[in-house]
Amino acid sequence: MITWQLKSFLQLTTTELYQLLKLRVNVFVVEQTCPYPELDDKDHQHDVHHLLGYQGDKLVACARLLPKGISYPSVSIGRVATSESHRGDGLGHQLLQKALSSCEALWPNETIELGAQEHLANFYRQHGFVQTSEMYLEDDIPHIDMKLEK
Repeated sequence: MITWQLKSFLQLTTTELYQLLKLRVNVFVVEQTCPYPELDDKDHQHDVHHLLGYQGDKLVACARLLPKGISYPSVSIGRVATSESHRGDGLGHQLLQKALSSCEALWPNETIELGAQEHLANFYRQHGFVQTSEMYLEDDIPHIDMKLEK
């Protein structure tokens, strides 16, 4: 059973912030062997929210929800991650569904954009996203932009 929390940066406790950054670094830097600037000054921007999925007291999934104009002209979802130990059981789909419903609650009827790792395009297509760019390298990883129109 996953317990979901949606918090602004200022609402995060120091423990929650530590767990969030640890999960993201473990997935995006360590697992993918990709040194990149994880701390990009977006987490603390006004109206950015963090979706946290806990199993007990362990953070196992997260996503960052951003208002228009921070990462894309539209509302966007980023830093979508699940812990390695919880992959393959549908948690990623549950996380994205929760992220989409949270975006709808925060910013009703808004288009949502994201930069997807290219190998995850079909995952996002299952949730209604369509590709809007050619492949590009971001931190030496193939990405594509995708959009969910409202």
